[in-house]
Amino acid sequence: MNSDLPKQFLLINGKTILRHTLEKFTTHPSLQSVTVVINPEHQELYKKSIQGLEQKIQPPIYGGATRQESVRNALQSMTLDKNDIVLIHDAARPALHPDDLNQILETMKTQEAVTLTGLIKDTLRKTHNKILGDTIDRDTTLGMQTPQAFKFELIKTAHEQLKNKAVTDDTALATEAGHAVKAVIAQHPNPKVTTRDDLDYVTFLLNKDQRTMMIPKTALGYDVHAFGEEAQTIRIGGIDIPHTNKLAGHSDADVVLHAITDAIYGLLADGDIGSHFPPSDPAHKGKDSTIFLKEALSDLIKAKGIIHHVDSTIICEAPKIGPHRETMRQKIAEIMNLPPSRISIKATTTEGLGFTGRREGIAAQSLITASFPNEE
Repeated sequence: MNSDLPKQFLLINGKTILRHTLEKFTTHPSLQSVTVVINPEHQELYKKSIQGLEQKIQPPIYGGATRQESVRNALQSMTLDKNDIVLIHDAARPALHPDDLNQILETMKTQEAVTLTGLIKDTLRKTHNKILGDTIDRDTTLGMQTPQAFKFELIKTAHEQLKNKAVTDDTALATEAGHAVKAVIAQHPNPKVTTRDDLDYVTFLLNKDQRTMMIPKTALGYDVHAFGEEAQTIRIGGIDIPHTNKLAGHSDADVVLHAITDAIYGLLADGDIGSHFPPSDPAHKGKDSTIFLKEALSDLIKAKGIIHHVDSTIICEAPKIGPHRETMRQKIAEIMNLPPSRISIKATTTEGLGFTGRREGIAAQSLITASFPNEE
């Protein structure tokens, strides 16, 4: 690179390459945690690169003498279930397209190891002292890219058992350990910054993405349920809290999750919760409203939407929401695969006025801010 700075800390459009790369992941609704492996001498450069993203990123892990050792250090630092999905990505690939990332995650639903790859367009020849030898069949050859995705225990075990075998990427270890790795062909350029020419190309790609940038959308959801039969608890915001009556409804009548679901369909301009899950349908009787919300989120992800913030207001005289606010936030964040910092729960009364003031039921409204690709 002919640079005094490590390439991941070079600037493109005022942001480091590392920052551009991290934003591809921290804004994705399905990814829950990001860990960065760094050289301990780069602490200050790293801190400047992630300003504003600290809540979304785990404390950095120090790398080793090789890429392989660095990845192993990160895997050993994690406490995950054996089938949790881990993505391993080069910081120097900041132009990763969301479509390719989504395709990797979709493929992992039926695989234990997946990698992004690129088609070979040039003729490949072996050489010895720059004398050309055999031609390599490019139709059966792929270029390895990242992210590479694995079940956690698979790749952690491969790194530990084969730590003395030198490889240049993580799929080689998975294959050596006897696991099949599925290739996903990248549909968009995903170059690794290695030379100055690469930097120019990546700058062009990132600027191109800016021209087809995401557009913001906001939608409001609203729901009401009357109090029903006597009970020990009431379901609000995905949790059960003490109260004298349940809410009456065909499903579990979770007024908060219904309002959030309604707002998502508003973002999609696709009707409302009642048109997708009609109360006249016996299949929805007694159903957990988490199911409705997850189905709406699935539709939003297919539309390439990214939720930035969820602001819900619960309107009732009783029960008291304050003591349960944080538990609700955590639960909704868990359901929606979002950080709790993006979930707001507020509560108010109507000062004794109207049906909520007469303690006849509960209302909730939810305002969601999101962004979608500008495809118009």
